Amino acid sequence: MSAFAPLQADDVAIATIRTLSVDVVGKANSGHPGAPMGMAPVTHVLFSRFLNANPKNSKWFNRDRFVLSNGCALQYVTLHLLGYQLSMDDLKAFRQLDSKTPGHPEAGHTDGIEVTTGPLGQGFGNGVGLAIAQAHLAAVYNKDGFDLINNFTYVFCGDGCLMEGVASEAASLAGHLQLGNLIVIYDDNHISIDGDTNVAFTENVEQRFSSYGWQVLHVDDGDNDLKGMYNAIAEARQEKSKPTIIRLRTTIGYGSKQQGTHGVHGAPLKADDIEALKSRFGFAPDQKFHVPQETYDLYADFGKRGAALEAEWNSLLAAYGQKYPKEHAELTRRISGKLPEGWEKNLPVYTPADAAQASRKLSEIVLTSIIPSLPDLIGGSADLTGSNLTKVKGSVDFQPPSTGLGTYAGTYIRYGVREHGMAAIANGLAAYGAVVPFVATFLNFVSYASGAVRLSALSGHQVIWVATHDSIGLGEDGPTHQPVETGIALRATPNLAFWRPADGNETSAAYYVALESKKTPSVLSLSRQNLPNLEGSSLQKAARGGYVLHEEDNEDLTIVSSGSEVSIAVEAAAKLKAQGIKTRIVSLPCWLVFDQQDEEYRLSVLRSGAPILSLEASSTAGWQKYSHEQFGLPAWGASGPYQKVYEKFGITGSNIAVVGKKVVDFYKPRGKVESPLVKAFHL
Repeated sequence: MSAFAPLQADDVAIATIRTLSVDVVGKANSGHPGAPMGMAPVTHVLFSRFLNANPKNSKWFNRDRFVLSNGCALQYVTLHLLGYQLSMDDLKAFRQLDSKTPGHPEAGHTDGIEVTTGPLGQGFGNGVGLAIAQAHLAAVYNKDGFDLINNFTYVFCGDGCLMEGVASEAASLAGHLQLGNLIVIYDDNHISIDGDTNVAFTENVEQRFSSYGWQVLHVDDGDNDLKGMYNAIAEARQEKSKPTIIRLRTTIGYGSKQQGTHGVHGAPLKADDIEALKSRFGFAPDQKFHVPQETYDLYADFGKRGAALEAEWNSLLAAYGQKYPKEHAELTRRISGKLPEGWEKNLPVYTPADAAQASRKLSEIVLTSIIPSLPDLIGGSADLTGSNLTKVKGSVDFQPPSTGLGTYAGTYIRYGVREHGMAAIANGLAAYGAVVPFVATFLNFVSYASGAVRLSALSGHQVIWVATHDSIGLGEDGPTHQPVETGIALRATPNLAFWRPADGNETSAAYYVALESKKTPSVLSLSRQNLPNLEGSSLQKAARGGYVLHEEDNEDLTIVSSGSEVSIAVEAAAKLKAQGIKTRIVSLPCWLVFDQQDEEYRLSVLRSGAPILSLEASSTAGWQKYSHEQFGLPAWGASGPYQKVYEKFGITGSNIAVVGKKVVDFYKPRGKVESPLVKAFHL
C-alpha cells in the first residue's frame, strides 16, 4: 500500500458526501444528518483507498464487507456515488413508501447493503459473524498459491452501538477468536439523542477493547486528518491476530451551525443552515442534490478497480478448479446456496416401535446424520452444549490455531453465555454466504436474543435455532426457565418458522424444511423429556406444517396440538373412544408452514363438522385461529418433577379426556360446527 497523498478531488468528494446527505435528509424531512457529515472523510478514505468491491456485481463473493452499524443515509449516498443500483431519484425518495432507500438500511432490499442495521449494536455483531465466515472458509478452501478468500470486514459504529450489550458480547468473542480480518471504526463524536454522552457513557472505550484482546488505534482529528485515517486503516490491515478498533474523534454535523450538538443528530437542518453549509464547502447554496462530475469520475475509477479485482479473482478460481476440482466443486456449490444432492436421504425416520427419546436427543441424531454430508453447517451453543446436544462426534471447534483448542477450519463455535451476541453473529454468518449457521440455547433464552431474531426474519437470513428445554417439561428449574409466552411471540414474528416437533419424524421434518428454506429463519423448540414415536407420523406429512395424525370419520371432536402434548392428546383420544366419543388428532408442529399450504388442504386438516380443542403446555394465545376451545397454561409454570408439573396444570391424558367430553357436550346441541379457518378465509 503506497503512502497517502491527498488530492483536491478528495476534498470535493468529501464535501459532496456531506452536502448530498444533508439534501437527502432534508427532502425527506426525516433522518440523521449529523453522522454522515462527521463520517464523510473516513468514508471517502476507506472506499477510495482500501475497500475492494465491484459496484456492477454487488454479490462478488470475495468482496470486502462493509457494515454501517449506526445505519443512516451515509451508506445510500456512498452506494450511489460508487455506481451501485441506486439512482439520484432513489436518494430523493429516502424514507418514502416503497423506495429503495428505507429509513435504515435493509439487506436484500437495496443493492450493496450487506446486513440490516438501525437497531444499534446489531451491525457490530453482524460484522463479527461476517469475519468468522471469512476466516472459516479461508481455512477450509485456501491453498498455497490460491488465496481465494481473503476479504476484510469493515464496520462503522457509534457511541450508541457500543452502549448496547449485544456489541459487548460480540466484541468479547471476537477478541477471543483473534479475528484479524475485522476492522471497526468507532465514530467518537460524544453525542447521542439525550445530548453529550457524558451524562451516561464515560467509560474508557480504548481500555475496554484492549482488555477484550483487540488492537486499539485512534485518530484525534476525524474531521480533517485524512492521512491519519489512511495510516490507521493501513495499520489495522497488517494486524493478523487481533481485530482492530479505530477510535475516530469526529464532530457530529461538521460544517453545520449546530455542529457538535445533539440538535444535528436526528433532525434535518434548517434551510439557512443548509445554504451556509454549502457555501462553506464551495457549493452553490441554492443547488440541491448536486454531485460534481469530477466526483462521479473519481468514484467511477474506484468501480473499475473493483471490476478488475473481480476479474482477477475469477481467473484464480478457474485455475483453482483445474488443480483442486473436488474443493472447487464444493466451494462453488456452497457459494450458489445449493445443498448437496440427496442430502435429505440421511435424515432419520422412525416407527412407533422405536424407543421414546427427548426431541433434543432426536435433534442430536439428525445433526449426527447430516453433518458429514453438509459441510455448510457451522454452529454452536451459548455455553449449553451438553444440554442442547449440538456438538456431534468428530466435530472440531472453531478456534484460533494458536490456542490449541481447535482451528479456523472447525465448524463448532463456543459462543459462551452470550445469547444476543450469538444471534447477531449468526445473522452475519448467514449474510456472508456459503455457510448455514445454527445456534443453540434454552427456548426461554431465545428471548434474550429477540432483537437479532427479529432481524433474521426481516432480513431473510437462514439461521437455525436449536431451542431445547421448551416447556414445563423441563421440570425442576421452574418458572424462570419454563417458557410459556415465548412460543406465541416467535409465532407472531413474520417470516419466522417456529417448529415444535412431537416425535422423531417431525424433528427430521423440521430440519428438512429449515435447511431447504433459504430465506426464512427457524426455531426448533425441543423437549427435555422423552417423547414416544407416534403412529401416523411421517417426515413427509409433518413437512406441511400440520397434518391429521389420527383420522376418524364422523368425529365428535378434533384435538389439535404440538410437541410434547401431541402424545397426551393421543392418550386422551383413547380414553374418549372408550366412552364412545370419536376423536381426530391433528399435529400442528409449525403454524407458518401450515398457513402456507393451500386452502383445500388446510380445511381438510382442520375441517368443519365437530368442535376443535387445542392443547399446548404454554399460553393459549393464538390458538383461537385453529380451534374453538383452548387448553393450556393460565399463567407461569411451576418448579417440580415434570410429571407432577403436568399434573398440576391438568395436562394429562385423563384430564384432557374430561375436558374433551365437556367440549363435545357443549357443542353437540349446536349441530355442525364451522372450522375457525373458514372465518379466517372470509377475512
